[in-house]
Amino acid sequence: MNEKIRVGILFGGQSAEHEISLLSAKNIIDAIDPQKYEVVLIGIDKSGGWHLQSADHFLLHAANPELIRLNVSSEDLAIVPEKQEQKFLSLSQRQPIGPIDVIFPVLHGPYGEDGTIQGLLKLADLPFVGAGVLGSAVGMDKDVMKRLLRDAGIPTAKFLVVTSISRNTLEFHHVVATLGLPCFVKPANLGSSVGISKVHDESEFLLALDHAFQYDRKILIEEYIQGREIECSVLGNDDPIASIPGEILPDHSKHQFYSYEAKYIDEHGAALQVPADLPPHLIRQVQTLAISAFKVLCCEGMARVDCFLTEDERVVINELNTIPGFTKISMYPKLWEASGIAYPQLIDRLIQLALERHQQEKALATSLKKQV
Repeated sequence: MNEKIRVGILFGGQSAEHEISLLSAKNIIDAIDPQKYEVVLIGIDKSGGWHLQSADHFLLHAANPELIRLNVSSEDLAIVPEKQEQKFLSLSQRQPIGPIDVIFPVLHGPYGEDGTIQGLLKLADLPFVGAGVLGSAVGMDKDVMKRLLRDAGIPTAKFLVVTSISRNTLEFHHVVATLGLPCFVKPANLGSSVGISKVHDESEFLLALDHAFQYDRKILIEEYIQGREIECSVLGNDDPIASIPGEILPDHSKHQFYSYEAKYIDEHGAALQVPADLPPHLIRQVQTLAISAFKVLCCEGMARVDCFLTEDERVVINELNTIPGFTKISMYPKLWEASGIAYPQLIDRLIQLALERHQQEKALATSLKKQV
């Protein structure tokens, strides 16, 4: 029999989305095929420490999104960014933990989804699931993302960018004249709706800026698009495919928008309609734009594409998530399941895409070749 593929699940991390990463990792670990894969759990705590975790008790309060946290581990790890077989060293045991064939990063937000960890894994010559350094970086930064989409002719909401310096000269009447009201204020480099506020007047605007600047040095102020919230999953490397779209139906009597609380805390905060009730021509339009955005932003492996559908049937791309949530209620796996790819198969496809890309990159010349 062939040996199992040894998969390092990398989760936790130093971001406000740490807890969502833990939930996502738990679901991947529960669903991965144990006959094909041997799982190695690597948890990153909030201070940035790497730890080898036990599969039996790597989480505390795993059933509660508000209390979930990483269990303490005495097995500290270090990654060696060299082209050798033994990449991870146990600092307590003073020896390698054995070779790992591929890494599945389940890290949301800064230091995990922004190209940082992807660069480290490339230096260590480790295959990894998901977008590379460039796709991860531009997918994380909503400012750069939206500029690339806009310049490629892909419809996206109007926006303004504010830094801690330009904030001093920002005038509310200019925001209203440019974007209208209501509008959204959000950190440029964060996900899971962390730090986002919906603004209706100047007092809310000033509070929203203070809130968003707690999480980032660059803030996005975005036009409010009145429309249905549609999401589409994309899978692949050079020739990606799109799932059927789904729809988010937030309970607006409890939440002004699809907030962090509506996504992860309040189990009745929003309904997910899979598939979305759309006619065939709009399904094709969403899928075509989702794949186009995926390619424009140099994504690989996977992404969830979020968009708005207006009353006059305009599809407006909101953002891409290069490491989408993998919890039981997350749209990315649910959309693929409805499209005919079950959760365990999806994990398998993503791992195989990572290995395929790594093999292609290994075949590239690393020294100067004379032209024939």
